[in-house]
Amino acid sequence: QLFFSFFKTLVGKEVIIELKNDLSICGTLHSVDQYLNMKLLDISVTDQDRFPHMLSVKNCFIRGSVVRYVHLPSEHVDTQLLQDATRKEIASNKK
Repeated sequence: QLFFSFFKTLVGKEVIIELKNDLSICGTLHSVDQYLNMKLLDISVTDQDRFPHMLSVKNCFIRGSVVRYVHLPSEHVDTQLLQDATRKEIASNKK
């Protein structure tokens, strides 16, 4: 729930999603759901030589279970808000 809420604040921002098969996709985050499935618009692939079949793809849906990392723009990450939300979630789980 915490990460879902966090990723919803990044809708409209540029992110890089690295998949478990080593494919890294850069694009604008269009939507995210509770399973952390994500839809990206205006995508580009960082390693075009290795994944030439992705050159014609402009938008894509990424299943949350295949995501290894999400690289975020640091200027859009409110670390204080994230720390506070994490503390609240831990406190509510202890009850």
